Amino acid sequence: MNAPLSPYTAPPTPRPVSSHTLSVLVDNEPGVLARVVGMFSGRGYNIASLTVAEVAHADHVSRITIVTAGTPEEIEQVTLQLDRLVPVHSVTDLTLRGEAVERELAMIKVAGRGEDRQEALRLAEAFRARVVDASTASFVFELTGAASKIDHFVELMRPIGLVEVSRTGVAAIARGPEKTP
Repeated sequence: MNAPLSPYTAPPTPRPVSSHTLSVLVDNEPGVLARVVGMFSGRGYNIASLTVAEVAHADHVSRITIVTAGTPEEIEQVTLQLDRLVPVHSVTDLTLRGEAVERELAMIKVAGRGEDRQEALRLAEAFRARVVDASTASFVFELTGAASKIDHFVELMRPIGLVEVSRTGVAAIARGPEKTP
């Protein structure tokens, strides 16, 4: 006869992990980004994407947009810990608020001649990528859109002659007439 399993011997139940986009309004001053990133690294959380820009020059306020992943409990913990940092005005989980507009900018360098060059231009047109630099041996395309769109374009360029990719990270804003807190 088998002994009943105790909660200490049972394998842990896997928790669903999902991606979340956080909008963090902070004072625009030296060291703020280091404190925010330090909070993530000190607790073992990963940052998939990070963008920062001043959004209210007169008030010296910047928006940090962070894409991270975790269980609902981990995301709640991250949000609470960010909100406790002194230079932070507000933390908004745009994923929980509903649909947000998320965009990323990428520059993709592709080298190729002949048919590969023509195929790169055809694909760029289909993805609405702009040619921002061209030589007889390469192109640099500019592409804006959802991260998945950029990922797809990059994968299609690999066999053609992908040289390198530079990405800005996700910029996001909540839909609707209300200001993101």
